[in-house]
Amino acid sequence: MRATYVIAGAGLPGARAAQALREHGFAGRIVLIGDETTGPYERPALSNGYLLGKDERTKVFVHERRWHVAREVELRLGERVVSIDRAAHEVELSSGERIAYSKLLLATGASPRRVGLPGADLDGVHDLRWAADSDRLRETILDGGRIVVVGAGWTGLETAAAAREYGCDVTIVDSRRTLLDDALGTEMGAYFAGLHFRHGVDLQLGRTVRGFGGTSEVSSVLTDDGGEFAADAVIVASRAVPNVELAQRAGLACGDGVLVDEALRTEDPDIYAIGEVASSYSPFYQRHLRTAHWSNALHCAPVVAQSMLGRHVGYDRLPYFSTEQYEVEMEFTGRIGPESYDRVVIRGDISAESFQAFWLTDDKVVAGLHVNLWESGLEPIEDLIRSHHPVDPTLLADPTVPPTTFATTS
Repeated sequence: MRATYVIAGAGLPGARAAQALREHGFAGRIVLIGDETTGPYERPALSNGYLLGKDERTKVFVHERRWHVAREVELRLGERVVSIDRAAHEVELSSGERIAYSKLLLATGASPRRVGLPGADLDGVHDLRWAADSDRLRETILDGGRIVVVGAGWTGLETAAAAREYGCDVTIVDSRRTLLDDALGTEMGAYFAGLHFRHGVDLQLGRTVRGFGGTSEVSSVLTDDGGEFAADAVIVASRAVPNVELAQRAGLACGDGVLVDEALRTEDPDIYAIGEVASSYSPFYQRHLRTAHWSNALHCAPVVAQSMLGRHVGYDRLPYFSTEQYEVEMEFTGRIGPESYDRVVIRGDISAESFQAFWLTDDKVVAGLHVNLWESGLEPIEDLIRSHHPVDPTLLADPTVPPTTFATTS
């Protein structure tokens, strides 16, 4: 009997997994199921190149439609998997159809938290999660106007930068008093706050949104301290949460995502998970981690394909994310938390927006980034993190000292 591999979720992770299965020799049936009516596409462009009009819509798609035909990948759009019968090895679709699977891959992604505030259903209040959202928002900001961004995470900041490049007056409202403190800590959070301030963004931090003003269309954003900010459009860039409901109904273990081992398997040996929905075990950190970045989807896909084919593989990449805002292009690797480092070392000229930053604990590098230094990239930083070797902070800060001399012990 011909093996059937079903992929629930037709975003970037699911599409790349289907590609990797074919590249690694799987000759059976592949069914790729997604609830949007467009083909699989890459989400980062929605708040960057596509939103700015630099990228054509066709460039955001992972594959052309003919790719699926040529590789015999059944692309089911406008449908979703609503239940899993683990005993029968079947999934049920929203249409009522049931499909038997040999292996099942969960790539259901994440969704923004719904605001649930007064006025959230007014015209002009936008999420930015799907391609259609980016289409509507681009039409809104083309002619300038007053834009309020609710949420100062990466999507919110990238969208704010895009709106400023269109000439909009932009206000960012966030309940946190320090920008990006959960992702980068206070020092580098202040750098990104300064970046947006220099580009004319009005940062309203430490203020919680309590509703939206207007009748049929939004006209303002209201905060808990009595503030009111005029708005021709509002972008709600709330934190996305993993879509674990399908896995939970099937009785699979979940935490911050569907729990999988380093081979990206769930507790059910025939069910796997990747992308934003997956919390995978990291041998390096010896704990489960969920990475919500497109690069995770790219790197997980070949691993999960081979794992589904019964090969001995493991996924142990360091957490990574990147961003483009104005003239800044940044890559970050490693992992930090509120109390996971004791100092930050800057290497290079931060005022010229060309530098590296290193987070240290007991003189050991635990995370790092570069801004506009693509020739050096992240590889030296990753080597330092994995080495667990102490470094001399003075040497680390000196751009004339070769990276090979950073470590003080071997």
